[in-house]
Amino acid sequence: MSLTVSFLDIVKAHKNLKGQVVHTPLISSPALSAIAAADVWLKLECQQKTGSFKARGALNKIASLTEEELARGVITASAGNHAQGVAYAASLRGVSALIVVPKTAPETKKAGIKRYGAELVVYGDSYDDAERYAYELAKETGRMFVHAFEDNEIIAGQGTAALEALLEEPDFDVILVPAGGGGLICGVALAAKAINPDVQVIGIQTHASPPWYYSFREKRLADVVYSDSLADGLHGGITQGNLELALQIVDDFLLVEEEHVAQAMSWLAKEHHLMVEGSGAVGIAALMQGTVPDLEGKKVLTIVSGSNVDARKLAEIIKKHA
Repeated sequence: MSLTVSFLDIVKAHKNLKGQVVHTPLISSPALSAIAAADVWLKLECQQKTGSFKARGALNKIASLTEEELARGVITASAGNHAQGVAYAASLRGVSALIVVPKTAPETKKAGIKRYGAELVVYGDSYDDAERYAYELAKETGRMFVHAFEDNEIIAGQGTAALEALLEEPDFDVILVPAGGGGLICGVALAAKAINPDVQVIGIQTHASPPWYYSFREKRLADVVYSDSLADGLHGGITQGNLELALQIVDDFLLVEEEHVAQAMSWLAKEHHLMVEGSGAVGIAALMQGTVPDLEGKKVLTIVSGSNVDARKLAEIIKKHA
């Protein structure tokens, strides 16, 4: 799919989402700034409705559908956060939503999907398995498939998180973005580069799920090996459309280790009293470990993208890294 989303689309989405999403806090972190030798700020999308930035894209997408499409209902596949966003957006419009998640989806995310009244189907061992099955069900049922990241309206909605931050603090030198399917980083890069073409936008993945890291370098969809990850929301493949867009507007992708993600989750809980899932902590992990080069003295924004982590798992991580 060829993506045609623009900065104007993000501005329109920003207007359309007023009153439907939380204008999440943008805070400075003196403690993290001291560790990174930079002026570090956090955009707390972990405090967004449904517990992640995904509500932005889902609401923008649902708002773009025709009455006939809404009447047929919607369907999606997701590791959890996009699913909750779609379920929430559909519930506001009284639209039927069918959600397919892989077996690896955390229980807290499954509970969130059911809370918003969506029908939940658990299928497959990975996001790719769940997505294939969701496409089959879409054909059988006539429902509108809402893609998690390869979609103009989804990307525009996600980009509003960056627009909010940059309207408050427009002079960031570097923005670190958790990179999963690519909806967030493409939206963030579009907004950021339109406001300041010199800003660096860097995606962060884990070694357990590194398709962006290798595909960006090879300039093609690269085959990679996946393994279990704390950053389950970033786990899975990417698409040609998002890759082509990212190659135009993203500066780099970097990788962090699982242990460093766990340390970042624990640090955020202790230092900022934030409950953050692994996917939302990868930027902090990169800053704490010095993964990003040449940051000294620069102003850095990282998107803390979600809070949907099982409480028991987070407690174990905090205990281990106390």
